[in-house]
Amino acid sequence: EKTLIRLDPDLHKRFRDTVFIIQKILSRYRLLFPEYTDHSELHSMTVIDSCNRLIGTDNIKKLNADEIYILLMASYLHDAGMGISDKDYEEFKDLLDEKSYFEEHPDASKSDFVRDKHNEFSALFIEKYAEMLEIPSKLHAIAIAQVAKGHRKTDLYDIKEYPPEFMLPDEHTACLPYLAALIRIADEIDVVASRNPLVLYDLASLTDDAQIIENKKLAAVKEMKMTEDSFILTIRTDEEDILRSLNKMADKMQKTLDICRDVISKRTCYTLLQKTVIIRDE
Repeated sequence: EKTLIRLDPDLHKRFRDTVFIIQKILSRYRLLFPEYTDHSELHSMTVIDSCNRLIGTDNIKKLNADEIYILLMASYLHDAGMGISDKDYEEFKDLLDEKSYFEEHPDASKSDFVRDKHNEFSALFIEKYAEMLEIPSKLHAIAIAQVAKGHRKTDLYDIKEYPPEFMLPDEHTACLPYLAALIRIADEIDVVASRNPLVLYDLASLTDDAQIIENKKLAAVKEMKMTEDSFILTIRTDEEDILRSLNKMADKMQKTLDICRDVISKRTCYTLLQKTVIIRDE
């Protein structure tokens, strides 16, 4: 934000106005996911903080004002789809092929569909409400939507979906694969216990063994520390099944990191110093 306000005060003001508007929208995820991992503005702020540290002092000098604005906006809006309204759900569901989803997942619920597709719901939300969010142009809205959608599942190698020089008004450009990779990593590493509501750990009320293990896993992660070359997860557990679940989570984080590192290395002029995910017992 400090760099953006120096480079372009108008874009910074637009972002700050969006933050004010979006807080209540983000909190709506609790309507569908009352006991789910936090996806409010607090999570968005953590993602921005992690992006700041991933970028570092060298890369920030390469980013232009539009790219910083797009990154900040996408960081705040990447989970907007988790709290999609009933009206917007009805408008967007056919675009995301709801019919095929439920044919392939006959036991799934609406919340399952929203969770699996929430990055795409977020992108559609951003483009629909671009004017309300004070986004300065249609091209900016498309860029923000693509970067937000890119925080999961999408192919960051796709040059059509994620061009390294996406054209904006006045011949400005934005490096979409780099911005999306940053948010994908930052979102993936936000796993500490403090992110999750205490109700998640009320194990006595749960009857599903898989959910009990999942909640114990979340509670076991006490700290995530980012160093110059690693992400270090500090955990506390003496249960073998929970430790196996934590190792599986760390493996998934490592795969995400490897993909993002490769995308940044091959498709952008930027660098990413962090290489490994490490688990340490407290």
